[in-house]
Amino acid sequence: MARIHRMQHMALPHSPWMEKADGMSKEQRDALDTLFRNGPLDIGGDPVRQREIFTRMLTSRPLPEDVVLTPGGLGEVPVLEVGIDGVTPEGTLLWFHGGFYVFGSARTSAGLASNVARRTRTRVILVDYRLAPEHPFPAAPDDALAAYRALLGETRSGDPARIAVVGESAGAGLAGALLVRACEQNLPMPAAGVLFSPYADLTLSGASMTTRIAVDPSFTPDAIAVRAKDYTGAADPANPLISPVFANLRGLPPLLIQVGSNELLLDDAVRLAARAAAADVPVTLEVTPGVPHLFQAFAAMLDEGEAALRRVTKFLHAAFTTANVEPNG
Repeated sequence: MARIHRMQHMALPHSPWMEKADGMSKEQRDALDTLFRNGPLDIGGDPVRQREIFTRMLTSRPLPEDVVLTPGGLGEVPVLEVGIDGVTPEGTLLWFHGGFYVFGSARTSAGLASNVARRTRTRVILVDYRLAPEHPFPAAPDDALAAYRALLGETRSGDPARIAVVGESAGAGLAGALLVRACEQNLPMPAAGVLFSPYADLTLSGASMTTRIAVDPSFTPDAIAVRAKDYTGAADPANPLISPVFANLRGLPPLLIQVGSNELLLDDAVRLAARAAAADVPVTLEVTPGVPHLFQAFAAMLDEGEAALRRVTKFLHAAFTTANVEPNG
C-alpha cells in the first residue's frame, strides 16, 4: 500500500510546549543553518575549484577506526566498498553520492554511508559515476546501470532481495532513474530504495524553488540552474531519466524518501512520492520541519538527523525481511 506522511510536531509552532520540548533541537538547527550559510562552497561557481572545496568539506573529519574502505570496480565503473570491521554484512547498499552531478565522489559520501552501514549491518558500495560537464547525461545513468547489472551478477550479493539502492541529492535522482531503467529492461528489482533529498526535477519547476528561497541555507535557484545545464547538455531536462518526477514509476520497489522543509528541493521529493503513490509503489515520504538539505549527514549534532537514520534502519530491515519472504519482482 502506498503511504505518504510528513514528520511533524503535533503542537502549534509557537506554543510554550513546543519551545520547551524543542529548545535543544532549535539550537541545533540554528547552528547547522549558520554553518551552511557561512560555508565556502559556491554551488554555481567554477566546477574545478568548487569540487576541491566540496571534497574538503565532506572529508575533513576522519572516519571511525573500524570503517574499512576498499576501492574496486563494478561493470568497469569505479566503486568504493564500505564495510565495518568485525561485522558480517547482511545485505548490500548500492549508493550514489550527491553533488548536482558535477561535484562529489564515492569518498565524499563515506561518512554518511558508513554510519548507515553500521546501523543496518550492510556493506555499502559507493559508485564513482562520471561527472558533468565533462561527462553530461547519459554518462551517470549508464554507469549506474552498469554497476547494478554487475552487482546482480555477483555470486555473494546477486540476490536482489539483499540489495537496496540508496542516493543523496543528485545521487537520489540517479537512484530513481536507475530503478526506472532497470524496470524497463526487466531486471530484477532490489528490495528497496532510499532517497535522501532527491534532486528529481531538472526543469526546476517545483514551487519550492521559489517559496523556500529564504529558508534554504545552502543553494540558490540560479546556482542550481547552472549545474542543471552542465548535466543535461543538449538533452531535454524533462527526460524521465534526468527528472524522475516525470517517469513511469510503476513496478518500483518500496521507497523511503526523506527531505527537509528548508530545501529548494522540497517539491522534488513531494512530487516524486506522489507520482510513486499514483503508480501503486509502496512509498513513505518523510518531511522533517526546519532542517536543511541532507540533514541526515549531521546526525551527530542534530537530533532530527539521528531520528531520520533510525527510521532508515527500520525501513531497510523491514524491506530486506519482506523481500526474503515474498517472491521478488
